[in-house]
Amino acid sequence: MPTIFKPKSTLLAAALLASATASMAQTAAPASAKEPEPDYTFAYNVGVVTDYRFRGITQTNFGGALQGGVDFSHKSGIYLGVWASNVSWVKQFNGANNGALEVDLYGGYKGEITKDLGFDVGLISYQYPGNDSGAAGTPGFGSVTNANTTEFYGALTYSVATLKYSQSTGTFLGFLNSNGSNYIDLSANFDLGSGYTLTPHVGRQAVKGQAGNLGDYTDYALTLAKDFGSGFSGNLAAYGTNADQTFYVNSNGNTNYLGKSGLALGVKYSF
Repeated sequence: MPTIFKPKSTLLAAALLASATASMAQTAAPASAKEPEPDYTFAYNVGVVTDYRFRGITQTNFGGALQGGVDFSHKSGIYLGVWASNVSWVKQFNGANNGALEVDLYGGYKGEITKDLGFDVGLISYQYPGNDSGAAGTPGFGSVTNANTTEFYGALTYSVATLKYSQSTGTFLGFLNSNGSNYIDLSANFDLGSGYTLTPHVGRQAVKGQAGNLGDYTDYALTLAKDFGSGFSGNLAAYGTNADQTFYVNSNGNTNYLGKSGLALGVKYSF
């Protein structure tokens, strides 16, 4: 009898061992598959656009721009970044002799108030290295100060919609007596599937200290973006404003209206 049941007991033990091993593997797999969240990340991007618009106003006189940036994000919600682009408005609109580059330095903190309600607060400095706007002045509506501008901002995001408020801590883009100029905008991001995103936007810029409030205007945009994968993306944007056509023009003899409606294409690689 022992010789008859021994094989059966051995098979039973092997089966139990196999079952226990499989059970352990099944319970251990999810834990090993989930990687821990990194303390911080760096992200890089470089791209080109056919027209660089800032709040609806062309920064490149309807010409192209090469752009790129670096972003640092900490899991606590703190972030820092730098971004750069070529521009032409400092010389063409402000009448300066120098200032063909924009460098943005920014940092802030973002998080969640509730599951569907997020916030973002921070500070951004728009720098135009070497610009001499204050020395040159702007023919037609008075002198300007240095174009460098710093703003604080705060935003709330609920579901797909984001409402953001920005205000300058000093003069705004070189306009005289423009301390406290502000911008409020509302945008939304709609996921259309297959990598497509549609983003409508409307904003209101108020420029302090300008006669007759000529610097104030509303801008609007509609952007269709496509994620191609592997870090590549593209977008097509339609822009428009009701900016004053006698105020937002170049001052160097080229009287292009800088807030007119238009389209812009862009491509970007992120890594």
